[in-house]
Amino acid sequence: MLSLCGDDALRELSSPGKSGSFFYLTNDDRYMIKTMKKSEVKMLLKMLHAYYNHVRAFENTLVAKFFGLHCVKLAGANQKKVRFVIMGNLFCSDHTIHRRFDLKGSSLGRTTDKPQAEIDEYTTLKDLDLNFIFRLQKQWFEEFRRQVDKDCEFLEQEKIMDYSLLVGVHFRGAIDIDGDKPATPRVSRWDRNHFLSDPNRWCKIKLGANMLSRAELTVRKNDSDVIGEPTGEYCDVILYFGIIDILQDYDIGKKIEHAYKSFQYDSTSISAVDPRQYSRRFKDFIYKAFQEDRVDS
Repeated sequence: MLSLCGDDALRELSSPGKSGSFFYLTNDDRYMIKTMKKSEVKMLLKMLHAYYNHVRAFENTLVAKFFGLHCVKLAGANQKKVRFVIMGNLFCSDHTIHRRFDLKGSSLGRTTDKPQAEIDEYTTLKDLDLNFIFRLQKQWFEEFRRQVDKDCEFLEQEKIMDYSLLVGVHFRGAIDIDGDKPATPRVSRWDRNHFLSDPNRWCKIKLGANMLSRAELTVRKNDSDVIGEPTGEYCDVILYFGIIDILQDYDIGKKIEHAYKSFQYDSTSISAVDPRQYSRRFKDFIYKAFQEDRVDS
């Protein structure tokens, strides 16, 4: 309550997507407030019981954490209603998030519209912008796969699609030369012993938050490549991630979008597909972007 109702003002963020929603952060970065469409509110209320049971059953669930749903009527002639949800902030951390990726598993239109020179730590990059494979230690990778499978099964049962895995990357050892430009990752050959010898690095780690990982740089040789070729060059990173935008069902609008775009493009490349196909494609892509770290002994 102090985070939301204290004396400190909320900070407005620009919307990273096409929803037109407004986003606000609490001063302590713990919570995010997002305005919602009426259809999203209806979807959340419809799935609320199943969502509650899922979150209770899986404490490491990666689906977005909702803490409150509210509606206020503005004063004035039109008395417009504003609906908003209070969510946990995935990127609540002392670490700077140097790169952020919104990953769906589709390819059509899944690149940023910014030129390379303008990309910074606030730019939300997409599937075809991803130039890393994130390599997790075996026990974390197995837990990651188990949880993604469970979360996607839940979303498929609720007939949800168009969700994405939001990934925040902090590059350890990154250097910010002049203080006003995004930090550039220091890419080097991995020193496994250095990583494992620092016990402080393993504190406060949980699935999707403060996760130490290796990020292997990739190069996409063909436009058709979903994931680029690994280069053997690694960054020491800390990852934050979770599944967001979980309130879009496969309604008549999405079905029409699928039919229309299928005439113009490969139907497997577009975002608007039925929940079963969406879940399968999403997992196929995520399990290419996140892999088990098989470091030679």
